[in-house]
Amino acid sequence: MERMLQDTTLRYPENPAIIYEGKQISYQELNQAVEALAHHLQGLGVRKGDNVAIMLSNCPEFIISYFAALRLGAVAVTLNVMSTSYELQHLIENSEAKVFITTDNLAKRFQAIQETLPLCRHLITTSGLKSGSLFDEIIHSGSVSANTPVLQGSDPAVMIYTAGLMGKPLGAVLTYDNLATQADLLRTICNGTKDDRSLAVIPLFHSFGAAVNMLCPLCLGGAIVLMDRFTVESIFATIQKEQVTYLTAVPRLFMGMLFHDKLKEYNLSSMRFGITGGSPMPPELFAEFEKHLGIQVLEGYGLTETSPCCIFTMPDKVQKPGSIGTVLPGVAAKVEDDAGGEVAAGVVGELVVRGAVVMQGYYKDEAATAEVIRNGWLHTGDLAYMDEEGYVFLVGLKKRMIITSGFNVYPKEVELILAMHPAVVASKVVGEKDLMRGEIVKALIVKKPGDETDEKEIMQHCRNYLSAYKVPREVVFVANIA
Repeated sequence: MERMLQDTTLRYPENPAIIYEGKQISYQELNQAVEALAHHLQGLGVRKGDNVAIMLSNCPEFIISYFAALRLGAVAVTLNVMSTSYELQHLIENSEAKVFITTDNLAKRFQAIQETLPLCRHLITTSGLKSGSLFDEIIHSGSVSANTPVLQGSDPAVMIYTAGLMGKPLGAVLTYDNLATQADLLRTICNGTKDDRSLAVIPLFHSFGAAVNMLCPLCLGGAIVLMDRFTVESIFATIQKEQVTYLTAVPRLFMGMLFHDKLKEYNLSSMRFGITGGSPMPPELFAEFEKHLGIQVLEGYGLTETSPCCIFTMPDKVQKPGSIGTVLPGVAAKVEDDAGGEVAAGVVGELVVRGAVVMQGYYKDEAATAEVIRNGWLHTGDLAYMDEEGYVFLVGLKKRMIITSGFNVYPKEVELILAMHPAVVASKVVGEKDLMRGEIVKALIVKKPGDETDEKEIMQHCRNYLSAYKVPREVVFVANIA
């Protein structure tokens, strides 16, 4: 895994690695850009074990930055592009990143807090690989090679922040061994080859998007087709034009495709399968996809802390309605009661997993790590049961969390922001069922007597501090909170 991109480049130098806005970047071109950026980062003082923050959408620069950090043995800290300056303050400070890579437009959020971040002294910006941007100048600076260290599978490779139960996000550290479990998914489960092309609409800064859409095809010599803005129809057009073989998407997008009035106007015959995850997909939709498109949609389950995929609906196994599948090779799972004892088949308890997929831990937070990893078993916080054949069925959440459009929101984080508003006496944030998003964020608020603050003001207050998906879509003022 430590040399994945170099090895693939040696085998398939002229194969397209990235397809973006109609342009192709070969493995050789990608590897040269990675080398150039790694050399530049090394000149800035980045060494093995240092952290490099990357806040980019689905674009070639993300992939170049990701692998440039890994080339040096540094850790790629992938950040949500929706992060506000308030959120970035914690993310960059906590991660101790030395370099921040982002777009010209998003750089303003970093610059607003840069003086408070003495460790992060270097900003590299890009404007979509256009001539003149610092990023473009770096990757076209000539044929240079960085001095690469010896790496082990147990070395940290990536850090991805996950919503923290107590309000502050935690940095889940994934090793090269963790990433290797994901890179091999396409080959082992779906008979993947160098001819596969993934369509990346799920953000690559998300663990699911990076694993299934980026690592899987690049491990085999396949191509990743990048889309950072899209409509359902533009997805149809891209699948047809670029001969995409698989798409990974949240259930909401698959539903939008299935019921789109122009579905039959495009030739989607290149598609071999689809992959969904992030939130449950109604069981009847799997059959509808196979009926109308002739492809099987597989479901993956996992957490950022499990790299992320640890359970999958295997294409060569019987599919059981309502089940998220069985554990991946090398992964063990069981269901425990509150006392930590394993329960019998069919009995609901907390799902726990063990194996090479489990993260190294939360960055510099031993207490939080010990809370979720006990005796080698990672406690998912999800309530589930297993049948006698090992199929897993999710039934709910043990921890208080909202899943909206595939993103996790911990109510405590939103409640802390609401408490900062002078009109708010008390609040409770809950998830409300929604057909398209799975859930939406809803805030119940007790105001100070006589205060005239309205719902829009509360929402705007939240937007000032929180990523868009965390902002309540519904605000209800109540007399008291039970």
